Amino acid sequence: MTQNPQLAELSSRGVAVWLDDLSRDRINSGGLAGLIEDRSVVGITTNPTIFGAAISGSEIYDDQVSDLSKRGIGIDEALRMITAYDVRAACDVLADTAERTGRDGRVSFEVDPRLAFDTHATFAEATSLWWLVDRPNLFIKIPATEAGLPAITDTIAEGISVNVTLIFSIERYKLVMDAYLSGLERRAQAD
Repeated sequence: MTQNPQLAELSSRGVAVWLDDLSRDRINSGGLAGLIEDRSVVGITTNPTIFGAAISGSEIYDDQVSDLSKRGIGIDEALRMITAYDVRAACDVLADTAERTGRDGRVSFEVDPRLAFDTHATFAEATSLWWLVDRPNLFIKIPATEAGLPAITDTIAEGISVNVTLIFSIERYKLVMDAYLSGLERRAQAD
């Protein structure tokens, strides 16, 4: 397949095309690599809903789900482990893009949205996901809720890359920027 000329043109003008979807089928089939090559995809964002649909809609996960179930792993933890596995694989597929550009080639992995109003749980989940995936081109997606703002600061202060979601106003954007800069300042002081 040849590169899509419209997407190539957008890319040449600095537009970053991200895929809002991920599945093991797409990774294993080479479909993800094809989108990177042919459709100028330079990043991926995902969330628990996307993975829930991918897992329930494909037999490719059946053996892993069965194995985790036999080990007594609950549904939430199994989803987290399966998602981390696929996100790690996607980070590996995008590693060359990340290395070549120094800015693109990232995968954004969202913390469980049920934690959006709990600062400590969001931060704990962010650090746990970072550790589970263990790839430098990973973003941890954190919502810009009141509880999310200090979690953003704490996560950035730990040296973890963050993608902030749910910014719906200029006022919230300013609060996010304050949280971001505070995290960078704390990180710089720690080094």
